[in-house]
Amino acid sequence: MRAPPYLVPPTPNPNPPTPMFDTLRADYQAIYERDPAARNALEIALAYPGFHAILSHRLAHRLWTWGIPVLPRVLSHFARFATGIEIHPGATIGKGFFIDHGMGVVIGETTEIGDGVTLYQGVTLGGTGKERGKRHPTIGNNVLVSVGAKVLGAILIGDNVKIGAGSVVLRPVPPNSTVVGVPGWVVATHHPDTDIHERVEVLPDPEGETIQALLERVVLLEARLSALTAQLQAQQLEARAPSPSEALAPSPSGDLAPSPSEDLAPSPSEDLAPSPSGRGLG
Repeated sequence: MRAPPYLVPPTPNPNPPTPMFDTLRADYQAIYERDPAARNALEIALAYPGFHAILSHRLAHRLWTWGIPVLPRVLSHFARFATGIEIHPGATIGKGFFIDHGMGVVIGETTEIGDGVTLYQGVTLGGTGKERGKRHPTIGNNVLVSVGAKVLGAILIGDNVKIGAGSVVLRPVPPNSTVVGVPGWVVATHHPDTDIHERVEVLPDPEGETIQALLERVVLLEARLSALTAQLQAQQLEARAPSPSEALAPSPSGDLAPSPSEDLAPSPSEDLAPSPSGRGLG
């Protein structure tokens, strides 16, 4: 006989929600662990816009999940005005979240962020169009997103991923990877325990390939220019040298022009001929 429904114990949630106080304490502790400039609690409470933004978001997100209209968006708007960080109240953010500096950070509505994530200034976790539903990225645990990086679309970023500054990530990223470039490419993998990095051997380098093609083209053009220069010099030498018919052409007096090989010295018979005075050789 089956027990009544009210006597059946509920199935425990494998990922129970963390109490807000514990979450805020983890956010506060993350600043001490990851920012060497943090000196005391008063400084963090008064001079860390990233901490102010996450405080405001925790409250706005709680109101959002309760279905309260308008007020969560108003809170996020004031937080943006005060900190320069825009977090939609619908975004789900885990504990130990740290935004360093923070100016220009944008986090979209359907973004899901795990525990221990760090963002730097200028980071965008956004969508790629006007589609509805899930349109923002899902960030795993212990992910580092560097300055100015953009993670766009409903893609999955695995645990322990490092995204380089200025990268634009449009494809899913496997765990324990390092991504750089526009668009982002996996350039290295690292072990989460030892943090030993292993570089990926084959990397696309469109800029390097373009430069190499230009260098090969320059070498080809220089070789063609050298060949044309040599051909032009040979034609000029041929134009200056006299032809055999010009060398045997009659002179204006009617005699054949002497060849360069003719000797202009007198012959022996001319030396022994008597002089006009009638005297021989003395």
